Amino acid sequence: MPAGPVYIASDVHAGATAPEQEQAFLDWLEHAAASAASILLNGDLFDFWFEYRGGRIPPGYDQLLAALRRTVDGGTPVTLMGGNHDWWGGRYLREEVGLEFLQEPVVRRLAGHRTLVAHGDGLGAGDLGYRALKLLLRSRPTRFAFAQLGPTLGDILAGRVSRTDMRWGRITEGDRERAAALQTWAKDTLDRRPELDLVLLGHAHIPAKVEVPGPGSSGTGRWYLNSGDWVRHRSYLVLKEGTEPAMMRWTGEPSPGRRESTGEAPGS
Repeated sequence: MPAGPVYIASDVHAGATAPEQEQAFLDWLEHAAASAASILLNGDLFDFWFEYRGGRIPPGYDQLLAALRRTVDGGTPVTLMGGNHDWWGGRYLREEVGLEFLQEPVVRRLAGHRTLVAHGDGLGAGDLGYRALKLLLRSRPTRFAFAQLGPTLGDILAGRVSRTDMRWGRITEGDRERAAALQTWAKDTLDRRPELDLVLLGHAHIPAKVEVPGPGSSGTGRWYLNSGDWVRHRSYLVLKEGTEPAMMRWTGEPSPGRRESTGEAPGS
């Protein structure tokens, strides 16, 4: 990625949140495009995404797709890591929108920090049922069969299975357990892999910035980072070379001087 600040967000779940949340993300995307050298969206940007036969895509994302295309065309690269809700992207996102679309964890240098990037689904202790389901849903036969349905039937079926719009109440004990499992996994990974500066995840919907003992090659320590979400927190991360990661919260104020809060995003 180009040198300069990297802005990171995850778990927007566009299509399953209130209109004001999606508009806040569009405002943030415009701000990030003007401020960052590159943008990383670490999974579940869409509440559901699948590219059907004949190049058909799910309806309802026109405004978001147009904003992403403007961002890329304006010279700010955007990387999307597939999450458990939008892993099934492909040609349209890459060729029509211009995103770098990833489907597996990667290690790359972000603003001078050597970083392991993964969405986080299926990582950590527990979640055995989901891991089995994940193998099934991502198998070639399942993808082929689903592609035959088309956007209308496919979206109805996905919505009934996912029901994510019913999950945006208070953070539950299950949510906290999942977040703790990811944090433990990330810290263990940093212990095993001294070449890493950061482990960057999403999926938990709870922002986290946890320093892990040991010097990093970036000179700013080693960290587990979770960018949280845009469902409850409107949280995101900013990475700059030579400084420790910054956890931010988007305030949504229209004035450019008040759009971005440098305070730590709340974890609940």
